[in-house]
Amino acid sequence: MTSLLWTALLPIAVFLAGFWLYGSWLSKAFGLDDARGTPACRTNDGQDFVPTRPAILLGQHFAAIAAVGPIAGPIIAGGKYGWLPGLFWIVLGAIFIGGVHDFSALAISVRHGGKNIGAVLREVLGKRASLLFSGFIWLSLIYVIVVFADLTATAFVSRPELGAENFGPGVATSSFLYLLLAVVLGLVWKRTQWPLWVTTAIFVPAIFFAIWIGQRLPVAFPGEILAQQRAWDCLILVYCFVASLLPMWLLLQPRGYLGGFILYSTFAAGVFGLLFGGQAVSFPSTLKPVSEAGPSLFPLLFTTIACGACSGFHGLVASGTTSKQLARETDARIVGYGGMLLEGLVAVIAMATLMMLAPGSPDLKLGPDEIYARGLAHFLGVFGVPFASGVIFGKLAFATFIYDTLDVAARLGRYVMEDSFGLKGKKGSIIATLLTLLVPLGAVFATFHDGSGKPLPLWKLFWPAFGASNQLLAAMTLTGVTIWLRREGRRWWITGIPALFMLTVTLSSLVLIVKPWLSTLATGQGKLDPIGTTGILLIAVALAYLWEVVSRARWCICCSQKSKVSRR
Repeated sequence: MTSLLWTALLPIAVFLAGFWLYGSWLSKAFGLDDARGTPACRTNDGQDFVPTRPAILLGQHFAAIAAVGPIAGPIIAGGKYGWLPGLFWIVLGAIFIGGVHDFSALAISVRHGGKNIGAVLREVLGKRASLLFSGFIWLSLIYVIVVFADLTATAFVSRPELGAENFGPGVATSSFLYLLLAVVLGLVWKRTQWPLWVTTAIFVPAIFFAIWIGQRLPVAFPGEILAQQRAWDCLILVYCFVASLLPMWLLLQPRGYLGGFILYSTFAAGVFGLLFGGQAVSFPSTLKPVSEAGPSLFPLLFTTIACGACSGFHGLVASGTTSKQLARETDARIVGYGGMLLEGLVAVIAMATLMMLAPGSPDLKLGPDEIYARGLAHFLGVFGVPFASGVIFGKLAFATFIYDTLDVAARLGRYVMEDSFGLKGKKGSIIATLLTLLVPLGAVFATFHDGSGKPLPLWKLFWPAFGASNQLLAAMTLTGVTIWLRREGRRWWITGIPALFMLTVTLSSLVLIVKPWLSTLATGQGKLDPIGTTGILLIAVALAYLWEVVSRARWCICCSQKSKVSRR
């Protein structure tokens, strides 16, 4: 059998080579220059624009983008296609597509005063294209909230059939205690002058105490799994509502700080477990799945593994907060490009938790949260951590990653609605948040079934469309950056080729996703389907946006020629 050691060393080596070679070349191709002041240095208001050392900013950026996507996607795709195709896509996609997307979104935002990518595209492509882009962002965020809220609910439900390994209710308790600790930490930071090392020394051990006490005070809803899941879904959406309205200092910032320690702990456990755990690869490298949606491997593999290889959500983070903290232009390679490669490594670790399982293992019937947590528990066994404690820690880490995304997604959805409809003040914020969460709340109470008539979890139903919409958002960002590069007289194909590939993959995936629903409509037997209707809407908005991009192409050729003349 092949050892996980070798399947881990090769991706790590390729990521390092990509960072030093391709990342350095990207910096030169974009003309990054430390002599040119960044928005963080020019404004430096101590609140939003704050020059930050690259090592610290990388950690903050990585914690914001490394959600559950690079964990669930590889496990789902690996179980369907085998681990080898997914591993190739993760490594090559992160280096040549995802890393380019994150880096370019960060770089172009810095060049435009730290504005978010939507505002930048308004300057580059015009108001109509910007409105279409904002609308697409909002629709994509809806998918994010639905999928990630339901995945969290799945991690919390009580499964008595697991016996002593029924950890879900205890993880729910630990999760609530973790959020409570974050609020207390925010109050301590706001109202005291305690040094950071003191608060860290108090609150980080408190997280691990919360993990320990959670299993002794489990919280569970009564009823069957579906009823429990709906209850947890509603409660998590309430959390999204509150979190999107609370001040940043009270919840999001301290939660992000504490969550970073969980993130880094799981990252370290995964890396050391891969290198020194002595685990063997048992799962098949390739599988031939049966797909009802059409071609199996292409394009659906590339949208099933979304965040671990390329994610449009990263561009929102890079241009929304990270660009306002970049101290030097060249730090974009470390933070933007390097952050994506680290997320690729997270995806490799997630795939490894599947690779350890033998065909026919009962664990394969569990959700990605359970597979990841149990795999991480095996890795933590290297340090002598008991298996049960490792699983609890892994499931809390899984939920923590989701909280990171839910917080940001709900807040960004609120921002988009406020900007689109001119909503102002506290009342406007509440209305914008309710409008954003209304669709996910409706989806919670809808009942969906698979081909055999069994209830289908929301996250599993929405995952293909989530991956396609998330990566289509990345493709749209890359097309906008391509126009900017061409206008500047630079190598536009750096982002143009990845944009073309991702447009082909994502649009064809969405077509395959909506095709079954359209077929039922043609026979007069179709019903209202949230995936089909939203998928068609996503396609329409994306095509309208691309039309605006194409209409700007000829104008940019003239600008490019003028730019070359002026540089001479």
